[in-house]
Amino acid sequence: MQSLIFSAVLDAIAALKSASGNLPNNLLRQVQAIHGNVTMADLPKELQDAIAASTRAAFAGLLKEGYSIAPRDAGPARPQMRQGEVVARGVDRPSRPPARGPRSDGPRGPRGDRPGGGRPGGGAPRGPRGPRGPRQG
Repeated sequence: MQSLIFSAVLDAIAALKSASGNLPNNLLRQVQAIHGNVTMADLPKELQDAIAASTRAAFAGLLKEGYSIAPRDAGPARPQMRQGEVVARGVDRPSRPPARGPRSDGPRGPRGDRPGGGRPGGGAPRGPRGPRGPRQG
């Protein structure tokens, strides 16, 4: 992969040099004209041809190494399932039991609430927690 990119850059530099007629001032102007928003049509014809040739060579090299190449709008290809492989459909994490809401069963107090004022433990309010005394009984 690195060698493909390296050779493409070297081909582009050689094309710029030949497009400038090996004149340093023309080469400098052409290099300075290249920026982030440059289009293919703005580049010299020699550089356009070098980019097209190196792109074809890069794709051919990637295909030769076993990479698959598809158009952008084709979407990702689904790999074939291997025997015994399990695929979770539509779930990215293990499923959890549904969250429990307030219970609808049990007695209600005179104001419609549960005994214990709706506290999580129910029952009568408790005092401060501390050591218990000896058991009686």
